[in-house]
Parts: sequence; C-alpha cells; structure tokens
Amino acid sequence: MKTKQWISVLALAAAVAVPAHASAGKATAKSAAKTARTSGKAAEPAAVATPAADLLPLTAEQLAIAEKVHLGHIPCELSAHVTLTKHPHSAGRFVLEIGHQRYAMEPVITSTGAVRLEDAAAGAVWLQLANKSMLMNQKLGKRMADECMSADQQVIAQAMARSPAPGLLDAPQPTPVPVVLAQPQRVPESGVTAVATE
Repeated sequence: MKTKQWISVLALAAAVAVPAHASAGKATAKSAAKTARTSGKAAEPAAVATPAADLLPLTAEQLAIAEKVHLGHIPCELSAHVTLTKHPHSAGRFVLEIGHQRYAMEPVITSTGAVRLEDAAAGAVWLQLANKSMLMNQKLGKRMADECMSADQQVIAQAMARSPAPGLLDAPQPTPVPVVLAQPQRVPESGVTAVATE
C-alpha cells in the first residue's frame, strides 16, 4: 500500500515539476531576450549570421540586379521606414529591417526589369520600381510597407507627377507634321517658258 502511495506522490511531483521547469525555461528565454534588447546591440538573426560558405553563390545576373538596389534608410507611407544594408557575409545579398523584423534578402531575376529581393524562408519580398518600392509578405498575403522612396525615387516620382503618362482611354494627341513648301520656279529672262519634264 505504501508503494502505491509513493508512486502516486512521485507522479504528482513529476506532473508539477515539468510545467515549472518549462515555465522557468520560458522565463530564462524572456530575460535573455530582454537583456539583448536593453544592451543596445541588436541581436543578429540566424539568417543574417549565416557564413558566406553556407550560402549558394549568386549568378552574374543576380549580381547585376544587386548593383541597382537603393541602400540606406528609406521612408515609407504611414510613418513607416525600411533600412536596407549590404549583407555582412555575402556580396550581392542584403539585410532589410522594418521595425523589429530583419530579413536576409537575395536578388531574384524578373522578366519586367523591376528589382526584386526575396527572403524565401520568411516570405518577404521587396519590389523596387523606378518611382517607389514596397515590402510584401507572401506567407501572410499582405503589404508590410508601401510607397517607400529613396532620394532618387522621389526625384523620379516628382517628375512623373509633373508630366504624367497618357491614360489608355485618353484621345491620342496629334503629332505635328513638318510642312515643306515648294519653291516657285524662276522664269528665264529670254521669254521662253520652262517646261518641266518627268
């Protein structure tokens, strides 16, 4: 009888100890995260800390796309901003930060010529057009930032606003055709009229 009581007591103690141990682990993880936030240094995510030896090399086309990427602090609509920097371990790759989220972005070849960077694991997609950029999350199916414009993109957007492209339903503007006036023929002084021959 005493053996059964000890077994039930041990089972009860184990049931109580396991959640307590799990919550202690959570508390430790929370305190470590809080320490990382308050220490002033941002903890580098695993995707960004990946050594260059573990990443597949980029193609020449991807490296050409990477040269077109606008870097730095880029303001977006609704007081959001994106910071785009070069990847610390791999040329041609980038680190994109928005709020407390960081993404390791890689150039993707497109048929339209737009600059497209992706973090396939996280589902983040950065599209850079001539006049604006946007950040989307394919996994969540939403835009995370829109109307993001670097200094170069702001100049192009202002030029497009001053002289917008015609709409599809707008009447075509007539193009001026140069008119060449024929020069009058001179009549010879001898009184003989000149006859044009063909």
